[in-house]
Amino acid sequence: MEKTKNPFYIEPVAPFRHTLEVQIRFNDIDALGHVNNAVYMEFFDLGKAKYFTAANNGPVDWRTANIVVANVNCNYLAPIYFNEAVAVQTQCIYVHDRSVKLLQQLINVATGEVKCQCVVIMVGFDVKNGVSAPISDEWKMRLAEYECRRLDE
Repeated sequence: MEKTKNPFYIEPVAPFRHTLEVQIRFNDIDALGHVNNAVYMEFFDLGKAKYFTAANNGPVDWRTANIVVANVNCNYLAPIYFNEAVAVQTQCIYVHDRSVKLLQQLINVATGEVKCQCVVIMVGFDVKNGVSAPISDEWKMRLAEYECRRLDE
């Protein structure tokens, strides 16, 4: 990966194990000729969904998943243009009793340039009762196994 000198760049805690190429559509482009900033969130959401599917070794039933997004912080480092091949990378930074922290980034596939990074805090959630809940031990285990490292530190 090409490193950026941007002061907002976040160094990943480990190599990314999950990369998903995404397609830029014509309607994703704004009047300045680059991908609209709101579209980045769609790419990151797709990356999260595919990341969790990979960590789960199969489809996730989102109707019963006990995790929801609580906070998103995004650093736009460089514009993405229509003809660029881009991919979203996702990694789990940590899992605590009631939260999961992810780092995601959009990269130019050809150059490795990091175009945007996103830090996401997800929290445990009891869907039936609509209240905060612990992250299940099953999710903790699956994420740690997928990342091939401890995530509780």
